[in-house]
Amino acid sequence: MLQIYNTLTRQKEYFRPIHKGHVGMYVCGPTVYGDAHLGHARPAITFDLLFRYLQHLGYKVRYVRNITDVGHLEHDADEGEDKIAKKARLEQLEPMEVVQYYTNRYHHDMEQLNVLPPSIEPHASGHIIEQIAFVQKILDKGYAYVSNGSVYMDVEKYAKDFHYGKLSGRNLNDIVTETRELDGQDEKKHSYDFALWKKASPEHIMRWPSPWSDGFPGWHMECSTMGTKYLGEEFDIHGGGMDLMFPHHEAEIAQSCAALGHDTVHYWMHNNMITIAGKKMGKSYNNFITLEQFFTGQHELLEQPFAPMTIRFFILTAHYRSTVDFSNDALVAAEKGLVRLKEAYTRLQQLQPSALTTVDVKGLREKCEEAMDDDLNSPIVIGHLFESARAINTVYDGKGTISATDLAELKNVWHTFVVEILGLKMDDGNQTDSNKQKAYKGAVDLLLNMRLEAKQNKDWALSDHIRNQLTALGFQIKDKKDGFEWSL
Repeated sequence: MLQIYNTLTRQKEYFRPIHKGHVGMYVCGPTVYGDAHLGHARPAITFDLLFRYLQHLGYKVRYVRNITDVGHLEHDADEGEDKIAKKARLEQLEPMEVVQYYTNRYHHDMEQLNVLPPSIEPHASGHIIEQIAFVQKILDKGYAYVSNGSVYMDVEKYAKDFHYGKLSGRNLNDIVTETRELDGQDEKKHSYDFALWKKASPEHIMRWPSPWSDGFPGWHMECSTMGTKYLGEEFDIHGGGMDLMFPHHEAEIAQSCAALGHDTVHYWMHNNMITIAGKKMGKSYNNFITLEQFFTGQHELLEQPFAPMTIRFFILTAHYRSTVDFSNDALVAAEKGLVRLKEAYTRLQQLQPSALTTVDVKGLREKCEEAMDDDLNSPIVIGHLFESARAINTVYDGKGTISATDLAELKNVWHTFVVEILGLKMDDGNQTDSNKQKAYKGAVDLLLNMRLEAKQNKDWALSDHIRNQLTALGFQIKDKKDGFEWSL
């Protein structure tokens, strides 16, 4: 029986859905004002794994993953210019053009990683009316106040009736110490009060009318609103990255309890971080590598392109609650491991049955299920698969035999866990794509090195010809003192 680690209770618990045979799952999706990076890939793959396994167990899952397109700041929505509005202003675009552009790119990246689409993908901007109504509920219950056209959560008053900080384990004294000083703090009763609705400044593009002002909802409000709209006032699982535990998910709990009088989520799940040299990878630290850069190899920390399945395999080889430190060497090792797994899968399809089984293939299904039931322990599953690969290779090399019954079971187990649950594509496309990317990068580098040599020889005609032809094909070329950079 499936056990998952509940962040709220800080222990593994047997999963018991609210409604028999049905599971409601909400996961915080992307804020669409930039390209997805490796840090975005981890929660997407983690909860895709959970989605797939719950379906494998026979549950009907309603999986809701939101799109944050109101454009709030990553860690505090109370102040500051809307990021999507800022990008729209600088590039002279409609805000929804920016949203659609990056949403399309996110979907493309998720498809490359073989992440299944959610059942419902609501946009924050499409649920403004519902968010206004949710804010009004909190005001009516007396846990919020209006100040200068904005609405703030009265955290101190809320904390007298409910446990504020129970998810993250913080108390109000800690929160006071850690709260940043922001413009407009004088609107609040206390520094730790957070915005439910924010009055828009005159230059703010994305704004909507409300009973309090023309403005926009607080960052935390969209998830409380859309989660309960599509999954009900109580639902099974809420997931996201560990960095969202505070303030985002803590604020969600407060909003829902204030409006409804009770918790809405039974199991909180959080994946850990991707790090670089021990530091969290993210836009706020300016140390992120986009997924497109991984796929093309166009980043200074990458020595080669890496296929999407290599990225997925790399993430699955670590337990979702452990940190994963990125390095080029780690990805190379993951690529080699995936090649070994694919070779075994391919050989398995080619095996011929015999009268007797002389290799050890018993119990693989049970061992893989036991690992998945233990809080989605994907690295243990992969370990079991590699162990069974030895038996596959033994039979393939003619040093052992396998019966028709055992062969059929082994094929079924490998397809179930490798393809359906881990979501790894085993066709030749993965390695072929990687090889194509390497050859593609090498060919472009060769042409640009030829151009560099032509410039050094003052053969301007050849230099211009190479640049013009590549530009016409869609390449962007930037000359540098020590060489060149290019992108498509």
